[in-house]
Amino acid sequence: MLRTHTCGELRIDQVDHEVTLIGWINAVRDHGGLKFVDLRDRYGRIQVQISPESIGGDALETLRFDQVLKVTGSVMERPDGMRNPKLETGDVEVIATSTEILGECPPLPFNPDSGDQVNDELRFRYRFIDMRREEIQRRFRLRSDMQFAMRQYLHGHDFLDLETPMLTKSTPEGARDFLVPSRQNPGEFYALPQSPQIFKQIFMISGFDRYMQVVRCFRDEDLRADRQPEFTQLDLEMACIDESDIMGLVEGLMEHVVKEVTGKEVTLPFPRLSYKEAMLSYGSDSPDMRSDLRIQEFSDLVEGLEFKVFSGAVDSGGAVRGMRIPGGGQWSRKEIESLEPIVKQQGAGGLAWFKMTDDGPAGPVSRFLAGAAGEELIQRLGMEPGDLACFVADGQTRVVVNSLGQLRKELAIKLGHIEPGVLNFCWVEEFPLFDEDEETGQPTPCHHPFTCPHPDDLGNLESKPLEVRARAYDLVLNGFEVGGGSIRIHQRELQERVFTAIGITAEEAESKFGFLLEALRFGAPPHGGIALGMDRLAMILAGLETIREVIAFPKTQRGTCQLTNAPDPVTTDQLSEVGLMKEPVAKKEPVAEEESGEDS
Repeated sequence: MLRTHTCGELRIDQVDHEVTLIGWINAVRDHGGLKFVDLRDRYGRIQVQISPESIGGDALETLRFDQVLKVTGSVMERPDGMRNPKLETGDVEVIATSTEILGECPPLPFNPDSGDQVNDELRFRYRFIDMRREEIQRRFRLRSDMQFAMRQYLHGHDFLDLETPMLTKSTPEGARDFLVPSRQNPGEFYALPQSPQIFKQIFMISGFDRYMQVVRCFRDEDLRADRQPEFTQLDLEMACIDESDIMGLVEGLMEHVVKEVTGKEVTLPFPRLSYKEAMLSYGSDSPDMRSDLRIQEFSDLVEGLEFKVFSGAVDSGGAVRGMRIPGGGQWSRKEIESLEPIVKQQGAGGLAWFKMTDDGPAGPVSRFLAGAAGEELIQRLGMEPGDLACFVADGQTRVVVNSLGQLRKELAIKLGHIEPGVLNFCWVEEFPLFDEDEETGQPTPCHHPFTCPHPDDLGNLESKPLEVRARAYDLVLNGFEVGGGSIRIHQRELQERVFTAIGITAEEAESKFGFLLEALRFGAPPHGGIALGMDRLAMILAGLETIREVIAFPKTQRGTCQLTNAPDPVTTDQLSEVGLMKEPVAKKEPVAEEESGEDS
């Protein structure tokens, strides 16, 4: 090894030892011909005393931030009053006898000490500098520890760490595939896997009853703060189990991981909500359970309220829902009305509200609450003096759900319910098996087409497919979906019925999924699994708001890498080798300024 110790390793018991260190200069201080250098690596920092004799010539004056130094010298105890209690190595220093600059460093494009104040474009272009920061390295240590703890737990529960192909067949699984042309089979393409779904099912059919893999997945879809085109998931599959078995195992896994990585305890078992309950009570299929604000249904009371906004929404097939905000009655009218843009952004026409005072309801809706229906509404809400009630009514229930779900998130922050560092898990289960495609009106899988329908709803599979529930479940943490899974279809006949329900013909099914249908003929046990998003889970455990900060080399919203400038053009010869040719791109005619009204 070029070094005998790391920069964070030296202590009092190494005094008088000769050591060799390699690290980056974190600071340089001039003390009358001597230089005191703080040398750092990912293990810590140590003070090094460098004399002109130990480095030679004028090199002492060239020492600067982030040069890489190799230092050989003796460990000495620091004099009383000169110790640094902020450093684990603060009781000692190294007196250099030999110093060599191994890596020069010009002035940096930004000051790493500025941290997250530097704009993202610059940070990610020079990610290798950004990742030298202690805070960034702490995030990646956390992620590494999280992954180790997962493997440790799962290996103790008889899981086998198995691999699945990266170059595979393009199959419809909900998002666009990334395609890879085959040189040996001109005109044909591999797809990068959106998930190892079919392969892990085949492992179950093969007799490997407990599979795990930390796997890269790829989806060509629009990006946002918690989504990337390539991402990592912990993929699990188990045979001879039901939903409760998988949930119980994952709860134990999360308890172990959180304790190992953060030292915190989580309460088991996690609450379980049906999809229907989550959407009604929290306005989201990934509810943030750190807040106890709950949405309630009032559509059944509108006839007695004689409020046309409410009754008109219900008559149009929509809904009226609202929630109680404890203490919100103390807010001014201006503060309450500032909430209205939140629901309008989700498509709602406005926000109805009233306050509860010692003398009864007050505010815009209060005049409709005089009768029995109003009394029932107040009682259902549990209103007390000083409380505020807010309502959304719309002819589309989807608008009501989204509006109140977003309002609930904003209110939880305003009320101080979102306490940093608190981890609150829950399960959401019994999702719909299908959504309705907005363009075709055809049922389309909510998760993927291999999810098993709820046994009580099998009779509706052909006649009322949108009413069929799935044996699917999501793991939610602090309002983020961090995992999703399901019990799979293990009978060929049922799998073919589901394919038919989503408009996949027998010929298409054989072409796309023939190998799975064939495997299901040969003794497939009941099985199911889950995939946990490593990026998102690491983000939450690190107390961050975007997964880009826990991915070493993330992509922008346009799917580009700022470090490497990928994607970029390839040569005509490269395309020719895989049987492709570049289409000429038509040049756009410049638009005259007087026609466009803008600079061309």
